[in-house]
Amino acid sequence: MVPHILVTGGAGYIGSHTVRVLLQEGFAVTVLDDLSTGHLDAIPEGARSAIGDLRDAAFVARTFAERPVSGVLHFAGAIQVGESTREPLAYWDRNVHASRVLLSAMRDADVQYIVFSSTAAVYGTPERTPIPESAEKRPESPYGETKWAVEQMLAAEGRAHGLRYAALRYFNAAGADPGLGERHHPETHLIPLAIDAALGRIGPLTVFGTDWPTPDGTCIRDYVHVHDLARAHVLALAHLQRTGESVALNLGAGVGTSVREVLREVERATGRPVPHALGPRRAGDPERLVADIARAGAVLGFVPEHGLARIVDDAVASRTELRG
Repeated sequence: MVPHILVTGGAGYIGSHTVRVLLQEGFAVTVLDDLSTGHLDAIPEGARSAIGDLRDAAFVARTFAERPVSGVLHFAGAIQVGESTREPLAYWDRNVHASRVLLSAMRDADVQYIVFSSTAAVYGTPERTPIPESAEKRPESPYGETKWAVEQMLAAEGRAHGLRYAALRYFNAAGADPGLGERHHPETHLIPLAIDAALGRIGPLTVFGTDWPTPDGTCIRDYVHVHDLARAHVLALAHLQRTGESVALNLGAGVGTSVREVLREVERATGRPVPHALGPRRAGDPERLVADIARAGAVLGFVPEHGLARIVDDAVASRTELRG
C-alpha cells in the first residue's frame, strides 16, 4: 500500500512545497487546511484536500477515518511574531489548542509519527551562535512560547503513549520552487519585501539598525531554501519510521547573512536598486541568529543544497510569476 501522509497547513508556503516533494517521492497526500492564510491553488495536483478547521475535533476525526494515515506533517498555525504579542490568546488557540486536537485524533486513529513545524524563536536571544539544539529555550513572544509548548506536548505524549515525533526548528525560510512562493498577508519577511521594493510594488524598506557589532553593522540571519526544508521533512518522516527515535533539530543553512548582503543580492537578481531608509534598532532584535545544523546532518543526512544567490533568484522568479 502507498503510504498516506496527512499534511496540516499544506496550502501554505512551506507546506505546499513539502506536499510537492512528498508526491514526487511516491506518497499519497491529504492536505488539511482552513485556507485562512493558505491558498487552494497552492495545493499541488495529485493531493487530496480536506478544507476545514483543525480545531474542529469532529472534522479532524472524519478526515483520519476516510483513509488510513501513515504519518502527519504538521505545518498549520499562526506565525507572525508581532501579531502574537498583540493577540496572544489567538496564538494559544491556533497553535496549542489546535495541536492538542490533532494529537488526540492521531491517538484515536493509532497514528504514531508526526513531523512538527517548529521555529528558532524557541531560543529567544541566544547566548552564542551558531545555536545548538541544546541551547536554553527562552522564547520572547507568544509565537515562540506556543511553538515551544507544542514541542513539550509532543514529548509528553511520546512518554505517555509512544508518539514518535520530529520537531524541526526553522530559521529563515526563503526562496521558492516553480509555481509556488510566499503569499503572506501581510508580508513581513525581508527577501520578498526587498524584491517588492526593488520592483516598485511597495515603498522603501527600513533597515532597522546599522550599528550592530557585525561586519557591516546590520543584523545577521540564517536563510534556508524552502525546497531544502521540504526535503528535510521527508527525511525526518523516514527517520521516524526507520528508527522510532524522536528528535528536535535545527534547520538552516548554517551560514549567516546580513541585511545589507541580502539587499545586494536582490539588486543583483532584479537589476534594480532596493530603495531603503536607515532606522534605529528594533527592540528585541538579536544581533545574529545562525543555526548549528550538525545534528540534522548526522541524524537525517540533511545538507542544504541552495545558497543565498539561488534563494534570491528563485524568489524573484516566483514573485514575478505569481503577481505578473
